Amino acid sequence: MKDIVLEMARRAKDFAPIIASAKAEVKNKILESILKKLIASSKEIADANVLDIKRSRKEGVPEALLDRLKLDKLRIKKIAESINAVIKLKDPVGEVIFGYNLPNGLILKNIRVPFGVIGVIYEARPDVTVDASVLCIKAGSCVLLRGSSHALSTNLKLVEVMRDALAENDFPSDIIQIIPTAGREDAERLMQLNKYVDLLIPRGGKSLINSVVKNSRVPVIETGVGNCHVYIDSKLDEIKLDLIIKLVVNSKTQRPSVCNAAEKLLVHRQAAEKVLPPVLDSLKKKNVLIKGCEYTRKIYPDAQPAIEDDWYEEYLDLKIAVKVVESLKDAVNHINKYGSHHTETIITSDYNNSIYFTSNVDSSTVFVNASTRFTDGGQFGMGAEIGISTQKLHWRGPLSIAQITTNKFIVMGDFQIRQ
Repeated sequence: MKDIVLEMARRAKDFAPIIASAKAEVKNKILESILKKLIASSKEIADANVLDIKRSRKEGVPEALLDRLKLDKLRIKKIAESINAVIKLKDPVGEVIFGYNLPNGLILKNIRVPFGVIGVIYEARPDVTVDASVLCIKAGSCVLLRGSSHALSTNLKLVEVMRDALAENDFPSDIIQIIPTAGREDAERLMQLNKYVDLLIPRGGKSLINSVVKNSRVPVIETGVGNCHVYIDSKLDEIKLDLIIKLVVNSKTQRPSVCNAAEKLLVHRQAAEKVLPPVLDSLKKKNVLIKGCEYTRKIYPDAQPAIEDDWYEEYLDLKIAVKVVESLKDAVNHINKYGSHHTETIITSDYNNSIYFTSNVDSSTVFVNASTRFTDGGQFGMGAEIGISTQKLHWRGPLSIAQITTNKFIVMGDFQIRQ
């Protein structure tokens, strides 16, 4: 039987040196062609997406997931804007990270270089197809994609458009490839090809990410689950209630189906009776299902009981679990036990409490008095991202183009030998 995934990986490895050596202006020209072709093909892409949505709805896919699948002309326009932003980013390849002269006369520098072949396994969101491809090209790597069965028609059309743009610029179209099936065995095969694939990035739910981390022989950057927390401290001097409400509501409801949406609300007991009723009323008006600990339900009887599993769960939906805690330390301990090391925020007027929170919460991004929704490469001024890393090696937080390169030492000598 033909090993399609192996053949694709081999082709990617063969063509990796071509894109790795491409100059910044050449890569930007490719991205400009992709942008133009996406806009020109927006109707065909949207039509393919409608077919995916209809099929997925018949299969009983939840509405929150359908929202992530959706790729209409407006979202295609936003993708085009994202590509334009990547074009404007500085090319990371060849950038000197650090350098110095050694006492023996050797001149040393450490520079950014492409990984080579980057595999991306992802669920639902077809915009990842373009984001990942564009970022990999700018970072000088080939990309091998394996998307969701729910978005297969959309993904195939998007990749067709991008491959045409590569060919138009006299580059091998196999610099961008997508596995044309969505079977689990193809994803598992990709995980084993460490001879050809240099890095694997999973984007999706907990089961997908755990499967890749557990089974992959290819090095993995874990773009983890987003079980994000908002903690309302006891120290709220001069913080207006409406600001607290806006921050919590934005963190939860601005786009509930994404990984940086808040899933848990922790409130210090001293603030709970005053703050919880208006905050939860505002969430309820946004159709958020509220689950709560026993004390939360005493204050707010409309809340459903929360069970142990709720504290671990990433809902990706209009749901939130609420817990009243005894202290700032308890809040931090709860987050570190149940959280996914993604994004947390504290609402407080106390500087020392904010420092304690940011120093002791073990997550990739920790905010003070700001929405969790800001954890994003674009929002951080880094440009588009391929995912948000929740692991400690080799980077935490948004993965933009600089973070999907590796490094190399270049050392210039004058016939020195080691004594």
